[in-house]
Formats: sequence, structure tokens, C-alpha cells
Amino acid sequence: MAFTAKDVKELREKTGCGMMDCKKALTASDGDMNKAMDFLREKGLAAATKKAGRIAAEGIAYAETSADGKVGVAIEVNAETDFVAKNAMFKGFVKTCADTVMEQNPADVEALLQCKACGTDETVDALLKEKILTIGENIKIRRFERLEGHVASYIHAGGKICVLVNFDTTDEIAAKPEFEEMGKNIGMQIAAMNPEYLDDAHVPAEVVEHEKKIAKEQAVASGKPEKVIEKMVVGKVKKTLKGICLVDQEYVKEGKQSVGQYIDSVAKTLGGKITASGFTRFEKGEGLEKRKDNFAEEITNMVK
Repeated sequence: MAFTAKDVKELREKTGCGMMDCKKALTASDGDMNKAMDFLREKGLAAATKKAGRIAAEGIAYAETSADGKVGVAIEVNAETDFVAKNAMFKGFVKTCADTVMEQNPADVEALLQCKACGTDETVDALLKEKILTIGENIKIRRFERLEGHVASYIHAGGKICVLVNFDTTDEIAAKPEFEEMGKNIGMQIAAMNPEYLDDAHVPAEVVEHEKKIAKEQAVASGKPEKVIEKMVVGKVKKTLKGICLVDQEYVKEGKQSVGQYIDSVAKTLGGKITASGFTRFEKGEGLEKRKDNFAEEITNMVK
């Protein structure tokens, strides 16, 4: 069965693959469009397997909330280069993954890969392999978090950091523009100051004990009397916890109050109660080995 340039164009538009790949697929499939798409998918599986071992530490940290603000999703998807992270196709894939988490609430990344991707007839895993084939880099869905309540989202620097913040309040207050602005401000706070815990009640006892030990060693080294040392330890630990607990941190936009006080002031203005109940912060490539390019070696391999 013969095929035309129009068929090549159609296959290219459907798959995003290169023209030569589309020609090869149609040739191998005797011009059958569906078989050609299957051919490219199979090729994608092989390509994905080859690329799976390559370092992917760039990418996007992305967050979104549902239309009613009651569900939020944060997700990190990695690629090999920052260039690909700016690619519209890659960004679209990340959003599709987030939408799928939003709607289907998978338990983990493995479960997400088996979900039917939103807006498609394919699984997320199949779609991932297609993107690896089309884009030409290793791509990995690293992690995601899904929160329910009254959720605000924030994305910093085009996807370097993403944040979700969950609040306990009423639907009426959550619908106010002042609440939306507050949610964005708290998201910016978390992105900038990277708190480890919501408040001191969420700090593990072993962390507190560790801080006490360090503070006491420093205080003893100062040569102060025992009573003074005890006060120094209490003060030092309190200061440390203030820096790592969100609601106790100094609110960066207005240094005269804490984050908790800022939230309370907004609640008072709106005539109700607002309590921060949780947050998620993903930083792109956090803790991952970074790719080190050897361009001389790359050029040598290309001309072999």
C-alpha cells in the first residue's frame, strides 16, 4: 500500500516524530497509518529502554489546583537538559500527568504510570515512552503529592520550585480574593524560606533533642554558669525551631510579624478562622546527581 507526503505529514502531526522516522514507519507498515503509529510506539519502547540509564536531573516542578480549590497537585518530572524543560511538548506532558493525578488519585508513581492519561486513550507509561522517543531525552516522573482541603499552589521561577499549601477554613472564606492572595503569599514564603515543618508540634522529638544537645555544647563552651546555660539552651532551641517551622517563621513580605500572625490577620479581616494544615515543596532536581556533559566526547561519538 503506497503512501503520500500528506500521509507523512499526518503521521508527524499525530506523533510529533521526525519526518524520516514517519517515512520509515509508513514504509515498514505498507502505508497503514495505525500500524505505522504502532511501529513508532514499539520503536519508542526500545529508545526509552536505551535512554533509561541516562541522568535526568533537570525538568519541571509543577503545581496546580482544581477549579474549586479543594484539590491540589504538586509533581516533579525530570529530563536531561534545561532546554527540554522549556519545551512546550514536555510542559504539556507534565500538565497531563498532574491532571491525571488530580482526577484519578493514584497511590504512587508506579500506579500513575498505569493510569489512563487525561485527554488520551493511552496510559501515562505509553505516553511517557512516546515523549522520550519524540523529544530524544530520558524523562522520569519522580514524585507527586495530592492534597485535599482548601489548597493554594505556587510555582517559582518557571518550575524551579513548586508549592502546595493546605488550609482549614470555610468555603465562603476560601472563595474570597483576599484568601487567594494569602495562599500565594504563603506559597512564596515556603519557596523562599524552605521550612521543614508546619509548626513545633510536628517537629520529631529526636530533632528537638538533637538541637538541645548542640545548643548545650555551645553554651557549656561559653563558660557561663549552669543557670545561664539552661536559659541559653532554651533560647537557642526556640530560635532554631522558629526558623524551620512555617507558622513561626518571620513573614518575609512584612518582617514585623510571623507567618501565623499574618494568617490570623487575614482571617480577622475576612471575619472567620484560617489555619494552615499542611504543605508540600518540591525543588527541581533536589538531591539528584547532575548530568556532566563532555562535549568533545559527544562530538567524537557522533562522527563515528
